[in-house]
Amino acid sequence: MKLSKIAVLITATLASTSLTAFAANESKTALDFNLRYESVDQDNALKDANALTLRTRLTHTTASYNGFTGVVEFEDSRVIAGVDDYNNTNGLNAGIYSVVADPETTELDQAFIQYKKDKFTAKVGRQVITLDGHRFVGHVGWRQDRQTFDAATFMYQASDKLSGSYSYISKRNRIFAQAKDFDSKDHLLNVAYQTSIGKLVGYAYLLEVDDNTDNGLDTYGVSFTGKKDNFSYAAELATQTDDATDADTTYIMLEGGYNFGKVTAKLGYESLGSDKGVGFSTPLATAHKFNGWADQFLNTPPVGLEDVYVTLAAKILGGGLTVTYHDFSAEEGSADLGSEIDAVYAKGFAKHYKAGVKIASYSAGDAGTGKVDTDKIWLFVSATF
Repeated sequence: MKLSKIAVLITATLASTSLTAFAANESKTALDFNLRYESVDQDNALKDANALTLRTRLTHTTASYNGFTGVVEFEDSRVIAGVDDYNNTNGLNAGIYSVVADPETTELDQAFIQYKKDKFTAKVGRQVITLDGHRFVGHVGWRQDRQTFDAATFMYQASDKLSGSYSYISKRNRIFAQAKDFDSKDHLLNVAYQTSIGKLVGYAYLLEVDDNTDNGLDTYGVSFTGKKDNFSYAAELATQTDDATDADTTYIMLEGGYNFGKVTAKLGYESLGSDKGVGFSTPLATAHKFNGWADQFLNTPPVGLEDVYVTLAAKILGGGLTVTYHDFSAEEGSADLGSEIDAVYAKGFAKHYKAGVKIASYSAGDAGTGKVDTDKIWLFVSATF
């Protein structure tokens, strides 16, 4: 029986007994809406895409009983007002319009049972898993159908400074609806130690799609992030072996930032290496967060990728404005892979609501890289109750 099915049965039992065994005010139900318009304009033969979608998420968390709690969460994504001129990655308008990766779907987003006692926490079932900055493991929360995992997760807080977690994943519930989910045999190990100048993390992510092929993807790495006065700094190094191709690649990240008061500036460098025509891969990541919001580098090119970026963030008119410039080049060779400007402004209002606008403008580099000029615009309103 799948981990998520076991969790559903246990969670349903907890929920059904909450009226008698728990105080009614200890359980909690939350409702979340996200209405978004997305347009995509690409310099190719595809028609410009326009999508208006509404994501609805209903979450029930049971009261605690002897350290046990349960969560059941349903998620629905629908096209609104018939605005569906886009390739949804699931067959709608494929090869006609540009991609907006928000297919219509209704699914069980989370269903897990959690046990917590002292410094130990265990969670079994369908769940969100995010590690560190989402670079290797995330929920891809920007998309309407976010990523979750059927998994068993164990966490231990050994001290105020030392903590660790281990997850075994049997299924990846990806952002493309159930038809494109993967059975897997993934192991995620993450250990963190808080020093006086920042957090040191070591990790091993051993991934395998369960399809009877030799496709193991093993990543080992270390990261360090910290902040002192107005300065922030981060560094990361990882190595990866791809069993399917015998490729060995390297990941490097360096970033420094300074808070000027009203404005924060960051300068960063990220390198995803290449070997034997295979680029460094992060299949469980919140990839939209990295290497430009135009999503031109969700998968690392065969020549690898180097991304030099500058980010400015500021509070303006009660909201937050962030602007980032990326300069992309090949990690192997000298190809210019283009540049991109991203910007987002978002503001909360009336306690439960948030609205914003977001843009991404990618300019292609050398001919023959397979990339084209791409402009994207998003308008969004969300509500949480």
